[in-house]
Amino acid sequence: MEICTHDLHAMLGGTEILHGIDFTAGDRSLVGVIGPNGSGKSTLLKCIYRVLKPSEGAVFVDGQPLSEYRVRDSAKKIAVLAQHNFYNFEFTVQDVVLMGRAPHKRALERDSAADFKIVYEAMERVGVASLCDRLFSTLSGGEQQRVLLARALAQQTPCLILDEPTNHLDIKYQLELLDLVRSLDRTVIAAIHDLNIAAMYCDTIFVMQSGRIVAAGAPRDVLTRSLIRSVYEVDADVFTDSDGLLRVLFYPQSLA
Repeated sequence: MEICTHDLHAMLGGTEILHGIDFTAGDRSLVGVIGPNGSGKSTLLKCIYRVLKPSEGAVFVDGQPLSEYRVRDSAKKIAVLAQHNFYNFEFTVQDVVLMGRAPHKRALERDSAADFKIVYEAMERVGVASLCDRLFSTLSGGEQQRVLLARALAQQTPCLILDEPTNHLDIKYQLELLDLVRSLDRTVIAAIHDLNIAAMYCDTIFVMQSGRIVAAGAPRDVLTRSLIRSVYEVDADVFTDSDGLLRVLFYPQSLA
């Protein structure tokens, strides 16, 4: 599945946040969106997964305007692991993951054996099957994040959107989560805070600054010392390590 935007503008509180975004995530690619806080990463993703309506421009799914899809149908195309998730009721982990099956069911339709099989496989894949009867509210932030990823996987969509997916995760689970995401046979769009994570896992990177795309391409072409200085206002070395991996090393301001 290909996701793209054309001349996308978005407003929040009367202020324009996105200024003419042209963006493409190719079929079965892992596309990273990076940039400093307030650059518009989450706003762009919210336009793609329909939490925010663009003020101008459009989002396209395989060439068809997203606005032409019914909400239920778009939920069969795009699953989301959002940055903030709040539940006001006490749900078990299994209940939360079962929510991912909602787009595939009619109103009041009961969960089937097939649904429970899909849910269990999703929980197994992210390592939370042993927590299935625990209340979601009692879990740590990292455990909650993995449960919400399982819910997104249970939705069985060809596109997955991740808004800073490694928030609340320690290093081990950051790498496990990104390894899992990288292995998925689907289009993945991820807003990523950590430039080294983006360099390791993304096929393509879009760099945002002040609501605009200022660079796009393969990590090795985009992550340069001059770009990092311009966008993040810090000094860094960008180099290839002995394993052939691209690395970004930041310098404390006192040493820059």
